Amino acid sequence: MKAADDTSLPEWQRAHGKPAIRGDLRCSPQDFQVIEELGFEPDGEGEHDYLWLEKTGANTTWVAERLAAFAGIHVRDVGYAGMKDRHAVTRQWFSVRRPAGAPADWSRFHLDGVRILKATRNRRKLRRGAHRANRFRIVVRMIDSPGRNLEARLSTVAQQGVPNYFGEQRFGRDASNLQLAERLFAGGRLPGARRGLALSAARALIFNSVLERRVADGTWNQLLPGECANLDGRGSVFIVSELDAGLRLRLQAMDIHPTGPLWGQKGPRETGEWSRLEQSIADQFETHARGLERHGVEPARRALRLAVRDLKWETGERTLTVEFLLSSGAFATAVLRELVIYRDVAA
Repeated sequence: MKAADDTSLPEWQRAHGKPAIRGDLRCSPQDFQVIEELGFEPDGEGEHDYLWLEKTGANTTWVAERLAAFAGIHVRDVGYAGMKDRHAVTRQWFSVRRPAGAPADWSRFHLDGVRILKATRNRRKLRRGAHRANRFRIVVRMIDSPGRNLEARLSTVAQQGVPNYFGEQRFGRDASNLQLAERLFAGGRLPGARRGLALSAARALIFNSVLERRVADGTWNQLLPGECANLDGRGSVFIVSELDAGLRLRLQAMDIHPTGPLWGQKGPRETGEWSRLEQSIADQFETHARGLERHGVEPARRALRLAVRDLKWETGERTLTVEFLLSSGAFATAVLRELVIYRDVAA
């Protein structure tokens, strides 16, 4: 365990053992493709333009700024469901508020690396986390050796899922977002966007550390007495007072998952084995936990286990191609790290 003040990231423990193969990730944007699945159809009318676009090698917030400038509105009136990888080819929805006047002629919008594929309307702004899932197609290159156990490992991941770790992106390059958090918790002032990054990174650090402990003791995919369970792919949680046969079947089918803390304001806390474990981890990161509480962050729960749906794979000459579907808020790197030790070329 690293010291609480060490802002370098630990090598979070894997659930299925250390992979036997190595390779390179994101050798080109085309090697990392993401398609957002919204989960609902825009209704075709309302004050928001809904744009289905493809971006290559472009940052989500940068695209939002360019859309706002073209429409002549403030960037706060542009919505998107999730931040997508920059070094990738991604398809996702944006909303642009157009309450009055002539609608923007999006056929005249031109931006390097961006194509608008469809434009429609909707009554509501697109909010963060509003999408249902993301579908990934990822190519890992320069594989040193496929290894005999790759097929077995892939099958295990498809059946059992993976620990739902926050990816390195949440912490910033060289854990810079954790450094922002330390500055904020020491009394520094940060603008809104950077403050949000700092708070999110601090919560992710505590969550990943709790999850790593649960991986180590073999309970990351089990429900402990009295803990909160999560409905797969949803934000709903409920307390499991007794693990009956029906809940055991749902747990095995990955319809429900155990959860870990997204730390926030200190309020009434449950007692029990799982709660004591979480508190002990938070105590190791006292600066981050107390800082989140002082800044009034609302506590929440996040699934400890991530179901990997529709997993397909193909091996080629020194390549591994995988396709899978993840619920919103999940990181593809949480899946990849269970399959291969990778070097992120774009990092």
